[in-house]
Amino acid sequence: MSTALALGYGPQDRLLIVNADDFGLCHSTNLGIERLLVDGVVSSATIMMPCGWAREAALWSARHPHLDVGVHYTFTSEWDAMKWGPVYRGGPTLSLVTAEGYFQRDVKRFERQAAASEVRCELAAQVEMALELGVNVTHADNHMGSLYGLQLGRHFLVEVFEVCAQYGLPFRLPRHLLLESGQVAPPVLAKQAREMAELADSMGVIVLDYLLGLPFRAAPGETYDVMKQQMLGILGNLHPGVTEIILHPSLVTEELTAFHGAPDRRGMEMELFRDPDIRQKLQAEGIIPIRWRDLRNLQRHD
Repeated sequence: MSTALALGYGPQDRLLIVNADDFGLCHSTNLGIERLLVDGVVSSATIMMPCGWAREAALWSARHPHLDVGVHYTFTSEWDAMKWGPVYRGGPTLSLVTAEGYFQRDVKRFERQAAASEVRCELAAQVEMALELGVNVTHADNHMGSLYGLQLGRHFLVEVFEVCAQYGLPFRLPRHLLLESGQVAPPVLAKQAREMAELADSMGVIVLDYLLGLPFRAAPGETYDVMKQQMLGILGNLHPGVTEIILHPSLVTEELTAFHGAPDRRGMEMELFRDPDIRQKLQAEGIIPIRWRDLRNLQRHD
């Protein structure tokens, strides 16, 4: 059964969640995402709890419990000028970090070195930190896809589902895997996605039907119009079921440009779902907006 059917919608209904990733990354990103959440431009956001500005994002979220804010499970630290490491303090985390004590720069090194037991402790610690700061945590997802086994085939989804089941949180995992083009993934990858979704089902964790986003890396000379056309294409080809679209929005400031390699792209993503053409497309396609809170309620049988 699709997640949409489990929520009580029809077999042809197309439901959409728009999530702003990387809340807590820096002050500029926080200000941008807060604005989008308050204005209802995005459905939700997820906080990178290990980051230096996570506390600001979490305390703001605690003051706005009616908005959907989750935990962006973070196990990588990809920029040179700004780094972060584990929040878990109750035991060893050496398999998760470099000699400097920061998370690995890339997913491949994380997959190769991480001990599952340490990953599980860090997952729980990131949720606990958000709860301790007063966040009404609605869901969880994953920064850079580090937990999916995308590089070496070594995933940590069992640990993820254990922690999500413990805290009653749905998780960003697509039941049906699509390529960036929106086409169905090759059979082997599609089968793996279905198997992981079935594992989530067996552990009582609600997952998505589909997961989409703009290409992760910007094309040379990419403009806002190019990005908008890509998003219009995505919205015009949504499949029936629950889809999440991922954004990485931020105000573009000196702070962001000091460490980020493509700051202007994050600024353009701030504007996408404010754009009248995007909003008109959502209406014309009959796409139904929902929230992660709906999935959490389903999981908890609220």
